[in-house]
Amino acid sequence: MQEITIDQIQCALRDGSLTTSALVRHCLARIAAYDREGPALRALINVHPRALEEAARLDQQYATGGPVGPLHGVPIVLKDNFNTHDLPTTSGSVVMKEFRPASDATVVQRLRAAGALVLAKANLQEFARGGVSISSLGGQVRNPYDLTRTAGGSSGGTGAAVAAGFAVAGMGSDTGQSIRSPASACSLVGVRPTRGLVSRWGVMPNSLTQDEVGPIARCVRDAALVLDAIAGYDPRDPVTALGVGKAPASHAAALDAQSLRGARIGLLENLCGREERHAEVNRVMEQVVRTMEGQGATVLRFSIEGFDALAANVSTDRWEARVAFDRYFAEFGAGQPVTSFRQVVDSRSASPDIQKAMEAEIAIEDGLRDPTYRERMLNRDALRIMVAARMADLRLDAILYPLQRVLPVPLGVADQPERNGMLSHGTGFPAVTFPAGFSTPTADAPIGVPVGAELLGTDFTEAKLLSLAYAFEQAAAVRQPPRSTPPLR
Repeated sequence: MQEITIDQIQCALRDGSLTTSALVRHCLARIAAYDREGPALRALINVHPRALEEAARLDQQYATGGPVGPLHGVPIVLKDNFNTHDLPTTSGSVVMKEFRPASDATVVQRLRAAGALVLAKANLQEFARGGVSISSLGGQVRNPYDLTRTAGGSSGGTGAAVAAGFAVAGMGSDTGQSIRSPASACSLVGVRPTRGLVSRWGVMPNSLTQDEVGPIARCVRDAALVLDAIAGYDPRDPVTALGVGKAPASHAAALDAQSLRGARIGLLENLCGREERHAEVNRVMEQVVRTMEGQGATVLRFSIEGFDALAANVSTDRWEARVAFDRYFAEFGAGQPVTSFRQVVDSRSASPDIQKAMEAEIAIEDGLRDPTYRERMLNRDALRIMVAARMADLRLDAILYPLQRVLPVPLGVADQPERNGMLSHGTGFPAVTFPAGFSTPTADAPIGVPVGAELLGTDFTEAKLLSLAYAFEQAAAVRQPPRSTPPLR
């Protein structure tokens, strides 16, 4: 049950061997046993108090022939920066503890319309600023594979919850690599979509340019099914007009276990470490290459001249954060206990590192007109062209690299170094992170620490990327549940 898939749920509902109520009770029991007790993952901030009532409603709807969507009865956890009308939206901050927007974020509306059940809101790096998932409201999220390490960030609570079987899938937001870092750290699949495929309306922002939202799941097909449910045009996020007519009818239907046969995959050596500290990740990545080649892919090792200097200067979030947050609070803050970014900063409730970051952001009076910001926007275009041209020269279907060059850091370290999520957020191109393998087992990590690989393609190639990851998944069978949260008896 703790590794049950969406397809298995739908099959079991049809044959009567499972109800949504039974599945939700199972998830709630695991949460009670493992989130604040036992390994104390601290993955969740709020569990829905009426989850069993909603499960009973979905069961009644199913039994009486009511509308049944593709995610009917599927328990979902949401990173706690997604607006929900029936639960607080806190972003992990004590000052936001009672912040309650009147309506759901667009993707939450679409998940519910597809039949999903919002089971809980997940802990995160406070205000999604950083990579270790610690917050003043939720505390430090622990990695279920090694309780001495972080679960990645900033969507680390979602990652830990899905890995530990608290829910079937989850949602994260990604300004830098915040969907994909927890996926890498927790042996999961994470999708950062092309800019314009999925609406960001109703998700507490960091950046106008870099922010995206996407699924975190235990297998590729589940991630594809969730992506199908949330993708589409939303007039409240006009950038989604760029995606009209670009997505396939179904990402899940496009999955093909033979898709590596004849594929050309480029291993980008600019994003691979060369020091001793990189040895564990590199060992796993070499196995990924061997598996892909064994499935009929051609893997080319290549580098891009001038890439490193350009890629180091494409982040725009610092200059956009104040504008983005002020717009969010202008739309959702009326009548709330917090109504402005200034109020958040002046509360000084965040950790010193996060507080320092927010003070630097709010100090920028007119970031969108700043010369450095303009230069970085030009750099983003240059990086897009540089990467796309190299892919065209080599006739690549996708670029491969480790999402992190080193393992998740131990608890107490302020941030996660050597992450490679910049390639996607700096270009706007889509990326899929998937379980690649595990590090050498230790006493703290009995099956090893997860290592995630990432595939990146040009705009609106999510279906191809997911299919390539699916072919690897079916051949390698990497995913294992964590030992710290075993089946309940």
